[in-house]
Amino acid sequence: MTLYALDAIDDAATATRELLWPFDLGRWLRLVVVVFFLGGAAGNSGLAPFQFSGSAPSGFESAPTPSGSPEMALPGGTELAVIGAIVGVIALLVLGFLLVGSVMEFVFVESLSTDEIHVRRYFRRHAGKGLRLFAFRFVLGLGTLAVLGGATLVLFGDVFAGLLSGEFVAPSASRLVVGALVLVPLGLAVGIVVALANGFTTEFVVPIMIREDRGVLAGWRRFWTTLVGQWKQYGTYVLVAFGLHIVTEIAGSIVIGIAAVALAIPFLIVAVPVVFGIVGGGTITAGAIVLLAALLALYLLVLFVAAAVIYVPIKVFHRQFALLVLGDTNADFDVLGDRRPSLSA
Repeated sequence: MTLYALDAIDDAATATRELLWPFDLGRWLRLVVVVFFLGGAAGNSGLAPFQFSGSAPSGFESAPTPSGSPEMALPGGTELAVIGAIVGVIALLVLGFLLVGSVMEFVFVESLSTDEIHVRRYFRRHAGKGLRLFAFRFVLGLGTLAVLGGATLVLFGDVFAGLLSGEFVAPSASRLVVGALVLVPLGLAVGIVVALANGFTTEFVVPIMIREDRGVLAGWRRFWTTLVGQWKQYGTYVLVAFGLHIVTEIAGSIVIGIAAVALAIPFLIVAVPVVFGIVGGGTITAGAIVLLAALLALYLLVLFVAAAVIYVPIKVFHRQFALLVLGDTNADFDVLGDRRPSLSA
């Protein structure tokens, strides 16, 4: 039996090369915009090259506070209001980003299928489908939170109730063991199911929605017969795609880690004096909070744009790979058509 996922690797690489080379600045810039809203390298470890812990390095003791030095003042009502406003704005921006990203999934697939990249035209064309995809993802996320959060509350509800009332009820060692034995396998099972549902929706249902003008659930009903009938092919796809993601994420993480350090330098030049000013003055002001938050947001924005540039060929390759497998398992779902390297060669 021919395994389509294995055969599609070379074709996906060829299709990616044909789409991106010879280099065309306008094409790359439009793809950077699309990939940026698809998350750039989101979900890859490369966006978090450094991990910080709250403990001091071994062999060092915390330096005692010099007598007479000013104590750090806790944020007051104005500062708390500023922090709350910043959190609210960030939440709205994240939701807006995810909504635009859902529409961009359709822009991305149509760009790959037609070899013509038109962001605004395709965005207007598929805004409705993108909204339905966003709603599907939102409900999927809420369901995941409800299952895992509900299980956690059932096991440790009294602990959370005590924390809300200002008391800490330490769970026994046996309860912690039982909780781990329940929550860890449950988290893994739910995580795998949700990852497959979201991944298959993005990679296989979205092309069907475009090709046959369907909604998310109708697209899933259309895809389900092929998925069940060709489960060996899609099982192989999951394994091969997982391995390919590991390889590309390692490579992308290394490059983004280097970029993150280089891009952080100008922001640190501005941020470090502000932090030292807060520590030396002993007062956290609303202006300092806004400035540091703005610097962090701007740095993350620049880093995401850099990640999008780095991940353009990676994202194109993985999506071409999925589209090739989808078309091989069911010709009715083939959105690449004569753009397939094996046909055009």
